[in-house]
Amino acid sequence: MTHSDFAATADIHPIDVAENVASHHEWDFDRVAEDQIALEIEGMWRTYSLTIAWSAADETLRLLLTFECEPPEGREGALYELLNGINDRLWSGAVAWWGAERLLTYRYGLMLGGEQVAVPEQIDQMIQAAVGAAERYWPALQLVLHGGVAPRAALQAAIAEAYGRA
Repeated sequence: MTHSDFAATADIHPIDVAENVASHHEWDFDRVAEDQIALEIEGMWRTYSLTIAWSAADETLRLLLTFECEPPEGREGALYELLNGINDRLWSGAVAWWGAERLLTYRYGLMLGGEQVAVPEQIDQMIQAAVGAAERYWPALQLVLHGGVAPRAALQAAIAEAYGRA
């Protein structure tokens, strides 16, 4: 993704850049506040809710992708084991289970200290990494929670590369 017509400078707010990225992709979004934008991104498996928020206090652009999840009773231990396995395989971001809210989350923070500026390609990469992780591990989640498959076996299925055509 290139944005040759959009030059990021120190006086452009990071959420303005995120809004530009959302517009470029024609994603539904709502500018919740000056420092926050909410997006809906259609994936292969489901629609993901994604929030990007700017914290001037610690100069961090935070991304949070969430989706509802209803693990069957007694499967929380397997869910936690699966999430630990996923986090071991992620190079950026982390996944967590928010039990009270019944949400699975993917979180990432882009630190921009020293008046650094987020460019559209960075924000696009953050979003693509979040959605990519959710898409890649969704089948493993389904296998563990609803198929009774062991987390380790489900992770093997999620990380296996497909070759050829069906």
